[in-house]
Amino acid sequence: MIILDGHLDIAFNRSCWGRDPRESALDTRAREGEKAKERWRGQAMVGLPELRRGRVAVVFGTLFVPRAADWTASSDSKGLAYANEEEAEAIGLSQLEFYRELDRGDGFRLIGHRADLDATLGTWTDEAVGDVGLLPLMEGADPIRRPEHAPLWFERGVRIVGLAWRGTRYAGGTGEPGPLTAEGRRLVPALGQAGITVDLSHAAEESFFQAMDLLDGPVIASHSNPRALCPSDRQLSDAMIRAIAAHDGVIGTVPFNRMLVEGWEGGSEVPLTRVAEAIQHVVQVSGSRTVAAIGSDFDGGFGAEASPVGLDTIADLPRLSDALSDLGFTDDEIYDILGRNWVRFLERTLPAG
Repeated sequence: MIILDGHLDIAFNRSCWGRDPRESALDTRAREGEKAKERWRGQAMVGLPELRRGRVAVVFGTLFVPRAADWTASSDSKGLAYANEEEAEAIGLSQLEFYRELDRGDGFRLIGHRADLDATLGTWTDEAVGDVGLLPLMEGADPIRRPEHAPLWFERGVRIVGLAWRGTRYAGGTGEPGPLTAEGRRLVPALGQAGITVDLSHAAEESFFQAMDLLDGPVIASHSNPRALCPSDRQLSDAMIRAIAAHDGVIGTVPFNRMLVEGWEGGSEVPLTRVAEAIQHVVQVSGSRTVAAIGSDFDGGFGAEASPVGLDTIADLPRLSDALSDLGFTDDEIYDILGRNWVRFLERTLPAG
C-alpha cells in the first residue's frame, strides 16, 4: 500500500521556520524545542524519513502566501506574507523555486505530468520505498496577478489552485463569507481552460457554489472535513460534499483535532477513530468511496500536539487503516481512500507529458 497526501505546506515551513523537509521531523522537533509552542508552528511532523517510513509516495506541496494583515506569528512578514499583488506573486514564485530545488536533489520528484506520476510511483515496490512526488498546489489564488496569467502558472508547474484561504481578491473564504468577485468569475473558467484543477477548500459557501456553476471539469477539496462533525464555515456541508462528488472530485480529510471536534482547544485527546468517522461521513453522503482521501495539512499551523492519538508524525498515517477497518471498510476500500483515489484523480487530470 502507498499513501498520497493532498495537502502539505512544505515550502512555507521552509521559508517561515527554516524547516528542511529532507531532514527527519524528529530532528527538526528536537532542534526547535520550546519554539514549537509558538503560534502557527507546532511540533514538526513532516520530513523525508517519515514520509518514506509511512509509504507516502506523493504529496501536494502548497504555495501558501497569506496576507500580511493575517500573519501574526511574528512582526516581520517580509518574504512570507504579501501586502500587494506583486509581493504575492514573488513569494509564490519563491516557494515554487524551492520545490524545484528539492527536485534537483535526492528523495523528491516534481510531478507535472502523468509520466512524472508514473515514474515516481514506479520507484515504490512492496519491498522498497522510493522518491516522494511533489505536485504543486497554490493555496489562495492571489499570486495569480490576473486571470489571464493562469496559463503562465500552468507552464511553471502548478496543477491545482485554491481560490481562497481567508478572503482573496478572487473569492470569499474562511471567516470572510462572500461571493466570487468579478475577477474571480473570470479566474475560475481561466483555470479550467489552462488545465488547472480548482481546489475549493477554504472557499466561502457562496463562492463555492458560484465556482461550481462555472466549472465543467473535476474539482477537489484538498483538505476539508464534514461540517456535520465539526460545525464551521471552514468545513464542508453535506450539499458541498455532494456537489464535489457530482463533479467527479476528491475530498482530503484532515487529521486536525480542531477540525474533528467542535470547540477543541487542547487538553483533551481525540481518538484516531474520529478521523475514520469523518471519512465515513464523506463516503456515506457522497455515495461513493472514490470521493474520500487524505489531505493531512500536517505542519500547516499545527503539529503533533493537535493531532489525534497515534499520529505523532506523518509516518503514522498507515495507522488509519485499522481505524477504517474497525468501521467496516474492506482492505480494498482502505487502499482507495489512503492512496488510489488521488492516483486515479491525477491520472484523469494531469497532462500526459
